[in-house]
Amino acid sequence: MEHESLGFIFLNACIINNFVLSYFLGICPFLGVSGKLDTAWHMGLATAFVMLVSSLCAFAINTLLVQFELEYLRLICYIAVIASAVQLVEMVMKKFSPALFRALGIFLPLITTNCAILGLALFQTFREYSFLQSLVYSLGAGTGFTLAIVLMAGLRERLALAQVPTVSQGAALSLMLAGLLSLGFMGFAGLGG
Repeated sequence: MEHESLGFIFLNACIINNFVLSYFLGICPFLGVSGKLDTAWHMGLATAFVMLVSSLCAFAINTLLVQFELEYLRLICYIAVIASAVQLVEMVMKKFSPALFRALGIFLPLITTNCAILGLALFQTFREYSFLQSLVYSLGAGTGFTLAIVLMAGLRERLALAQVPTVSQGAALSLMLAGLLSLGFMGFAGLGG
């Protein structure tokens, strides 16, 4: 995939093929942590950091595994790297921001099983991105995830103050908002060529 510019790779991962709103990966934290804007912002940053670390490590691991013809070990290696990156984020957050650590609750360790992060590592491997392309792809994916979760949190906070019919409150409203956001982002699909 040498013909793709870095700007296109970033835009593609961030908006055109947003992991949450186009591929529907990472829906659990998207719906679970998007109740408050502040919490959503921090969850987005934590996930973006894990995506960056996982992507760069996945590139190095893939290079090593291809060299030794051990490609069948990719998946287990990627999962181990993702789990390690999440543990690092958890330890730092618990040390420097215990209130945020408690606010994110169970969703912080669940970043380990966030399919968007594993999907990022697998997609970049499948597309045979270079190191720089992998870096830009992970930054775009992390920015896109953060954008999606912050947009959702902003809408949910706003609608918490509105008069909403009882039949569409709670989970029903969240799913309708997610669908509308997804439709909005699907409008960018034509930009991908």
